Amino acid sequence: MKKLLIVLAMLSLVTVLTVACGSSGGAGSSSNSGTAVHMNSTNFTESSVTISKGSSINLINDAAVTHIISNGSWVNGSARPAVEPGAPMVNNLQFTATGESHPIAPFNTAGTYHLYCSVHQNMNLTVIVQ
Repeated sequence: MKKLLIVLAMLSLVTVLTVACGSSGGAGSSSNSGTAVHMNSTNFTESSVTISKGSSINLINDAAVTHIISNGSWVNGSARPAVEPGAPMVNNLQFTATGESHPIAPFNTAGTYHLYCSVHQNMNLTVIVQ
């Protein structure tokens, strides 16, 4: 009887650990966090990213500088705010700390969309949705 109780306790512990460590949306799950797009002190580390329709991006500030992200782009040194049909609305999304992140979700329509930082000239991101 004692051995049976020990076996049942061990199986219960294994079950709890399996459920707690499962992959139902943890930090490594791309369905919740989206495609990571990093920003350094003056630029997106990638100028373009391609994602699947219905996916999200997660903007991550890797520098201790302020970024203010909106729909649109820099063109010939001039900021051009523009909301493109089908793009998620991004209006003055502020990043002020290293490691700060914000999801932009979801991109439900195939197409090419543009985001820019109004603080840093020529800091553009193109999001291609397929």
